[in-house]
Amino acid sequence: MSRPAPFSLRLSDDERQQLEAQAGSMPLASYIKSVVFAAEAPKYRRRQKPPVAEQQLLAEVLARLGATRSASNLNQIAKAINQGTLYVDDDLVTDLKRACAEVAWMRATLIQALGIKS
Repeated sequence: MSRPAPFSLRLSDDERQQLEAQAGSMPLASYIKSVVFAAEAPKYRRRQKPPVAEQQLLAEVLARLGATRSASNLNQIAKAINQGTLYVDDDLVTDLKRACAEVAWMRATLIQALGIKS
């Protein structure tokens, strides 16, 4: 019968000293197991993932957002403004800032909804 792979846990020096003090003469691994598998150990709910169909739709929206080249287009507009080849009034500045904020919000919200770590 093969044994499962060992479980590794990284602790700071202080955390390890605290565990060793709490374990007393008991082997550290035995102490940790007794605490983790105690009946009163806290139970954590699993994070719910969106249904697969919903996740696929979110992924498609994120892909389409990336395919629109909005970031590139906004960069080209910013370059034209900086070069002075585009007339800019207060209304255009407001619209551009709003568009940038909305695109950034959509991207961040989709990444969060999909559970992707950026």
